[in-house]
Amino acid sequence: MIQTAIRPSKEAAAELASADSLREILHENFHLEDFRKGQLAIIQSILNQRDAMAVMPTGGGKSLCYQLPAVALGKLVIVVSPLIALMQDQVRNLAAIGIRSGTLHSSQSMDEKRGVFAEIRKGGTYVLYLSPERVQKPGFANWVKTQEIGLFAIDESHCVSQWGPDFRQDYHRLGLLRELRPDVPVLALTATATPQVLEDIIRSLGLNTPDRHVHGFYRPNLFYQVTTCENDDQKLEMLKSAIRRTPEGRILVYAGTRQNAETLAGELSRSFDGVGFYHAGLEGEQRAQIQQRLDKRELRILCATNAFGMGIDYPDVRLVAHAQMPANIESFYQEMGRAGRDGKMSRCLLLYSKRDKGLQSFFIQQSKAEARVIASKWRALDAMTLFAEGGECRHAGILTYFRDSERIKRCGHCDICSPLSDWVVPKAEVFKPLTKTKIRKSAKVDDRTESLESPEAEVRASLLREWRKSYAAENDIAAFIVFSNRTLVDLANKNPKSLSDLKRVYGFGDNKIAAIGNEVLQELRGL
Repeated sequence: MIQTAIRPSKEAAAELASADSLREILHENFHLEDFRKGQLAIIQSILNQRDAMAVMPTGGGKSLCYQLPAVALGKLVIVVSPLIALMQDQVRNLAAIGIRSGTLHSSQSMDEKRGVFAEIRKGGTYVLYLSPERVQKPGFANWVKTQEIGLFAIDESHCVSQWGPDFRQDYHRLGLLRELRPDVPVLALTATATPQVLEDIIRSLGLNTPDRHVHGFYRPNLFYQVTTCENDDQKLEMLKSAIRRTPEGRILVYAGTRQNAETLAGELSRSFDGVGFYHAGLEGEQRAQIQQRLDKRELRILCATNAFGMGIDYPDVRLVAHAQMPANIESFYQEMGRAGRDGKMSRCLLLYSKRDKGLQSFFIQQSKAEARVIASKWRALDAMTLFAEGGECRHAGILTYFRDSERIKRCGHCDICSPLSDWVVPKAEVFKPLTKTKIRKSAKVDDRTESLESPEAEVRASLLREWRKSYAAENDIAAFIVFSNRTLVDLANKNPKSLSDLKRVYGFGDNKIAAIGNEVLQELRGL
């Protein structure tokens, strides 16, 4: 027999979802003063029996968005999560405030599992954490049809999407929940997702015209800096300088390969104490020991690949540096977002070189995914490269890229907006033999020094900058997606007169020429 969720009347639902009622639950049960940005609206969607898609940064309070409805409804809430350690941590935290919860996973004994089911049978508020694999088990389907359930919550829901960087086949099958219980609302939660990934999540999970809540991508306590480096030696010197400027707190350094993570750790350990490395090539016990040492502060600096990812939550990471450019903006933002979770100012540094794109291109070429997914990976890498090569304000670009509900024009705490800030790590000198190459005149573009060859080029650069800003605003896209600063300078210097001339400009391929070529030429002709 299929248990159907008992829906409250419209009047009762409205009362339950009122801000005053929810704040009372927040104070009494969770001992918190007020909701964080976006939480109240997400919870109200659920209590009004609507599916919801919530995008909030890690550390932004996603867990409250399904825990509080469990209390408000007095029902079972089922949460799908990919990490056992994260589920166990959530259960401990809920137990500490007197809210009933449990988890089912492969490492438990049968007695422990029976104890969880016995608690659920008592009825009332209960938060149950499951792995995505457990949802696929035959016994789950029969059991879930008989339960009174208030909500299905899918954490890390970007793993559903083949377009995302963390696609998992077991997540892709979670649409089964909607098939089994079409009467139960579904909340999909993620820390990072592009509009394309959001659409894939909605389709895969079978969400019914969900309320969309995209909040919190703006982190005013993070200083973003991207520096183009000529070689690995310059990157290493930049890293050392950034670490010296970070005397307190933990430091994460992301590398593109396992070998690079180990090599960086070796180089940095010559200058600093408490340096370690972490990657998927290590045994599980080794990885656990390394994380324990970081927990205990025996390690302060960790060089890692993207294997050091989901579920990592330290409040005092003061520097996150990328020694190689990641494959996409989603990964970049998620990894940078591990800095400053206690709200204190922290530094995020990306060290970029042309070789980085070659490394990520190699990874894509080795992929055996279907053609449409490969094409998506190439587009994502192009967007990441454009971001690294600059545009307008770094934070403004991120907010627009992810379609955050909040938008800004200038943050005041990135290398584009504040190039003279004390937070900027000066570019390390690279010593080269003298050559007879022509010395180019330096001029200001986007508040940074770029190579412009003449006063006329400076005027063109200023015009193109304003046109790019206007075009980006009209089309609701990030300025760096229109074209990067490197492309802007090349346009200003070469001053193309025709579409064929544009082919000689850095960053202008056939697609870019077709999209904006005529408009760019029209602007240049207007001078």
